[in-house]
Amino acid sequence: MSKRQIVMLCKIIIATVMLILLHFIGLSGMNRFLAYLTTYLIIGGDILLKAGKGIKNRQVFDENFLMAVATVGAFVLAFYKTGDYTEAVAVMLFYQIGELFQSYAVGKSRKNISALMDIRPDYANIEKDGKLQRISPEEVKIGSTIIVQPGEKIPLDGIVVKGESTLNTSALTGESLPRSVKTGDEIYSGCINISGVLSIQTTKEFSESTVSKILDLVENASSRKSKSENFISKFARIYTPAVCYAALLLALLPPLIRLYALHLPPDWENWIYRSLTFLVISCPCALVISIPLSFFAGIGGASKAGILIKGSNYLETLSNTKTVVFDKTGTLTQGVFDVCGVHHNTLDESQLIEYAALAESASTHPIGKSILRAYGQEVDRSRVSDIQEISGNGIIANVDGVKIALGNDKLMKSLNVKHINCHQVGTIIHAAVDREYGGHIVIADIIKPQAKQAIAALKKAGIKKTVMLTGDSNGVAQYVGNLLDIDEVYSELLPADKVSKIEELLKKQSTNDKLAFVGDGINDAPVLARADIGIAMGAIGSDAAIEAADVVLMDDDPMKITTAILLSRKCIGIVYQNIYCALLVKALCLLLGALGIANMWLAVFADVGVMIIAVLNAIRALFIPK
Repeated sequence: MSKRQIVMLCKIIIATVMLILLHFIGLSGMNRFLAYLTTYLIIGGDILLKAGKGIKNRQVFDENFLMAVATVGAFVLAFYKTGDYTEAVAVMLFYQIGELFQSYAVGKSRKNISALMDIRPDYANIEKDGKLQRISPEEVKIGSTIIVQPGEKIPLDGIVVKGESTLNTSALTGESLPRSVKTGDEIYSGCINISGVLSIQTTKEFSESTVSKILDLVENASSRKSKSENFISKFARIYTPAVCYAALLLALLPPLIRLYALHLPPDWENWIYRSLTFLVISCPCALVISIPLSFFAGIGGASKAGILIKGSNYLETLSNTKTVVFDKTGTLTQGVFDVCGVHHNTLDESQLIEYAALAESASTHPIGKSILRAYGQEVDRSRVSDIQEISGNGIIANVDGVKIALGNDKLMKSLNVKHINCHQVGTIIHAAVDREYGGHIVIADIIKPQAKQAIAALKKAGIKKTVMLTGDSNGVAQYVGNLLDIDEVYSELLPADKVSKIEELLKKQSTNDKLAFVGDGINDAPVLARADIGIAMGAIGSDAAIEAADVVLMDDDPMKITTAILLSRKCIGIVYQNIYCALLVKALCLLLGALGIANMWLAVFADVGVMIIAVLNAIRALFIPK
């Protein structure tokens, strides 16, 4: 608990003990009045001060004003009429209990975002004259070398130039599994260095680094309000003055009508008591507090899972998503070419891969790199000579005195080598050894392990249609689409074509249904921006993702798309439950209060009780649905 919460808890305990003691101690007259007044000021003094400041700043009609008028009025009535001050003090006591409860709930929901905010680095280490000097991350220039020791936060984005270590990336990705890094690896600010000392050459200034962009995104999330929040804000501005004037009329009109029209005693005390009860009941705390808290808790719960939602308006839009459109490469697939098969080989498989790796040793092409990865050993370049790269066809080289040809079917035809076609989807690299066919290597972009499960989970969650847009060939696209059970597949699209296709899909859907596009955020920025809701995944370090997307998944797990949608639906459901419950209870209690059936105790339930119920309900948004 915070210091302020502890102070309020102490006040509540003191006031409660004093109320119990005063109930059993038979004080009377002025002594009784002063004892209860002291108790009242202990528990409600800060509310009176806030109400006074509101009046001074011409912001009169808020919950502090309502509670101050109602309880002071009840106190005055008790002084002149009944002498029972318990009701007035108890109303303020229960109100403060509700406020403490609400404060604790906000703190609880804030913890997940606060944990994310802890990724802000306090300093960067620069080596100077053989010693480490701490400077502000804002002072570090691009291209500088910084030193990060075990236990320290990575202050800026960069590339590891020396050292090996493991990183805790949980604040960024929501995943607890450490990530290993070595020389040459790209590294992002906000992670925590666990083991070794790292020398990092910075690639971005602090203002442009991953940690700065994420912090800015989270800090500004609350400024983007949903329709529900905007409705409640406007509602409170109209509602609060309206009930104040209604309470005033309730105190004045009936007695005047009784006196002048019906020639009856005006019964001022009864009608003033009713109007004060009316004021306590009408306090809009349950709505004003619980609705923003529900969204805040939803955003906090999502942050804990590594899902950054830029504002409650996007949370509301996400809940209405019925169509999910995917990019393929880097979203449903890993975006990295790998050797996934060696077929019809006349040599031993490892021998063929070794020949291919040596022939590709000078290549910078992704296909060449994938073969080198499959080989997995250091290449002895002295074994290779006479490398010829034939544009659009492949490579010919001498390896250990053997002529190796690697390439497509055009290369095989040009060498008069009879080759065997492959029916597996992917890039096929035929190999000839001394002009004899040695087999072919299949290279493909590997589908993510969770991709099929993610599509199934979306359909189970009620998504009407799944679509895949890709610039890849039709054969590869259809293969991936069929394997993952995607409803519609569109292939061989340029970035502009993807935007056009999104436009077509948007026109086809119902008015209230929303379309989400999921991409890797690097080359999909136009489509992310055009969709109803843009979701960038695996976006650590991607400026395009953080700028263009409405929702950023901080790792590349497609299952988190379903998590984000389910969380948004749960949050919006909680919001509407709170709205309907609060309005219904308040309307009923206001009617009972106006008729004189409800007393201050029922008013306490209508205000504080409903608020506590609504806040408890709002806290449920913190917990991620399975």
